[in-house]
Amino acid sequence: MSAASVVKALVKSTPNLALMGMSLFWMYSTLGWRVRRTRRAFEKELVSQGMSKDDARRLSECFTELKNSLTIALRQGIAGRVNID
Repeated sequence: MSAASVVKALVKSTPNLALMGMSLFWMYSTLGWRVRRTRRAFEKELVSQGMSKDDARRLSECFTELKNSLTIALRQGIAGRVNID
């Protein structure tokens, strides 16, 4: 491969890479808001079915735990670190 073809390939892929980067940033930045909204809706539905608020809150914690584990995996994937327990 010549240097010109490498530069040409990089220039052609730049818009797609920029769009993908912006999409990933948007998903990451709105994840916390979406999880809070989902938790509230889930808790509201459980309470409307007769469950106590404390029990509903405890059950909805799985959404936050899932978000946290997802963000940790994403950060490790970007940083290139591998944790073997």
